[in-house]
Amino acid sequence: MIKYPIGIQSFEKIISDGYLYVDKTALIYQLVTEGNIYFLSRPRRFGKSLLVSTLENYFLGRKELFKGLAMEGLEENWYEYPVFHIDFNSVNFSEPGTLENVLEGAVGTWEQKFGRSAFYDVIGKRFAHVLHEARQQTGRRCVVLIDEYDKPLLDVLDSDMTIRIGENERKLEEWNREVLKGFYSVFKEADNDLQFVLLTGVTKFSQVSVFSGFNQPKDISMDARYEALCGITQQELETYFAEPISQMADEFGVSPDEMMAMLKAKYDGYHFSPKMLDIYNPFSLLNAFDSKTLDDWWFRSGTPTYLMRLLAHSGESLDDMTGKYYELEEFIDYKADVEKPLPMIYQSGYLTIKDYDRETNAYLLDFPNKEVAKGFLALTASSYFKNDGVRGFARDMQIALSKGNTERVRDLLTSFLADIPYELRESSDAKLKEKHFQYTLYLIFKFLGTYVVDAEKHSSQGRADCIVRTPKYIWIFEFKLDGDASQALSQIDERGYAKPFAADPRTIIKIGVNFSSKTGTIEGWEM
Repeated sequence: MIKYPIGIQSFEKIISDGYLYVDKTALIYQLVTEGNIYFLSRPRRFGKSLLVSTLENYFLGRKELFKGLAMEGLEENWYEYPVFHIDFNSVNFSEPGTLENVLEGAVGTWEQKFGRSAFYDVIGKRFAHVLHEARQQTGRRCVVLIDEYDKPLLDVLDSDMTIRIGENERKLEEWNREVLKGFYSVFKEADNDLQFVLLTGVTKFSQVSVFSGFNQPKDISMDARYEALCGITQQELETYFAEPISQMADEFGVSPDEMMAMLKAKYDGYHFSPKMLDIYNPFSLLNAFDSKTLDDWWFRSGTPTYLMRLLAHSGESLDDMTGKYYELEEFIDYKADVEKPLPMIYQSGYLTIKDYDRETNAYLLDFPNKEVAKGFLALTASSYFKNDGVRGFARDMQIALSKGNTERVRDLLTSFLADIPYELRESSDAKLKEKHFQYTLYLIFKFLGTYVVDAEKHSSQGRADCIVRTPKYIWIFEFKLDGDASQALSQIDERGYAKPFAADPRTIIKIGVNFSSKTGTIEGWEM
């Protein structure tokens, strides 16, 4: 029976207790032999902590743990280095002073082992002294591993939290940046004492704000050589999980190939370089195999509240960002800029690279898979509409659409729109009203992810506002704002929106809808 290491980030525990381990040690050996100061950005729960733990055990020379793995045949020396590991992942940094306490606890512990200088009180200088003493006492350079280095910043990003420093009140976000900047500056001073450094995180904040004075790490976040360091590739899925795929196929009453396709649509789709190697979400896969259900495991494991704050602050919407090509600098700006949330949404794993155009050096960004699309759209819709009943509404709409129940679809849509707070549509600006209307429709139909939904589906004579394809029906919607439902319905025929489906055996339902900007809901419905 396979033991799945769900929530286990300790390499030692996984190996010693017989949990399944997807062997990444050949890539790790390549990493440690080709460079020495790295930064890696990956979404949360993508295996960064396990990577750090594996590196820690490797640099501690624990050869017995690597028996049977690729590393056993690659490494000959197995030297033991002094290793300094900081994990910011398990701490909430929204309380003033927490960051300083964590750093003080770590450095203070190391000082007990290697000694403290009487000349330094600044935390960065003290850490540099520890590193120098460790090298002198052990005869080997030091290894520094910092996991989720950016969490002290993400926890307070774009918040109103403050801290009192002397007589001054400071924003906690700015203060935490300064503290980290001072701490990370140690890597430049301690360069001669360092064998290897790895910082992992979700996002790499701008160099001037955190990494100033730091020997710049080599960013391998989009390096094709290390794309598979975290996550699970298609080859790894087929090699390590053939048995559980077969078991799930039996559970679902489908073939193993069909089960593979379902897993791929739900959890695959991440790409971290122009090479476009498919990477599965490891957290969701392991939970799916363990429970034998296709649930939204990764999305439910944490709510990206800072992303909701950024979207609200910037005024940008998901339809402004998804399904478009960008230059690299536009989404790998690594700047925590509240006016431009795209980089952080990409780096947090809610968007990924879907295509690369070498001629223009542009990248297409969109949702990686069904799990993320469904979860993030529902969360965004709940936040935008200020309505927690979004998922229930989506479920009822899916049932009504699948049964061809036009009256139920109309009633559900009417009542949901009527519950949207008035202030969302309250504007004297016609363009803003139009934008709210369009974004409302985008969110409503996009998070109906069970069926194929095309918002603004192109045809030879124009584009339909929305087409929903269920197993038995094809719904073609045309919407008007402060217009006429009959005109909307006529437009479907005049512009031939149904022609691409002329040979389709499914029933075609054409609906023209008029919305009122005054009432915020449906005023006309023609079928």
